[in-house]
Amino acid sequence: MPVYNERVPETPKLADQHCVPCRGGVQPLKGEQLLPYAEQLPEWKIVEEHHVSKSFLFPDFKTALDFVNRVGAVAEAEGHHPDLCLAWGKVDVQIYTHKIRGLTESDFVLAAKVDQEYFAGPH
Repeated sequence: MPVYNERVPETPKLADQHCVPCRGGVQPLKGEQLLPYAEQLPEWKIVEEHHVSKSFLFPDFKTALDFVNRVGAVAEAEGHHPDLCLAWGKVDVQIYTHKIRGLTESDFVLAAKVDQEYFAGPH
């Protein structure tokens, strides 16, 4: 009897997914629920199970501003908007679902898309 290698379906990468609008009434992710997402985005910090944050460094203000604008375009396309703080050579990004004051899968999807923008552009 032949042996077949059964293919296990791959989990889609977070950056390949889309944000889902939160209409409220959803419980935020907590504790162990956050671990699979944290493993996929090790450079992002989960802060008090409320938001994820990361700082991005750039050689100058213009490059940082260009990054902010690219992230803004992604945020508009996804209908999910991060808090961005632009400084000379640095952009701080904070993401959470405002409606539930906590984290959902969409926050991690957006974080992955922000990383994708960073690595796709000059920095």
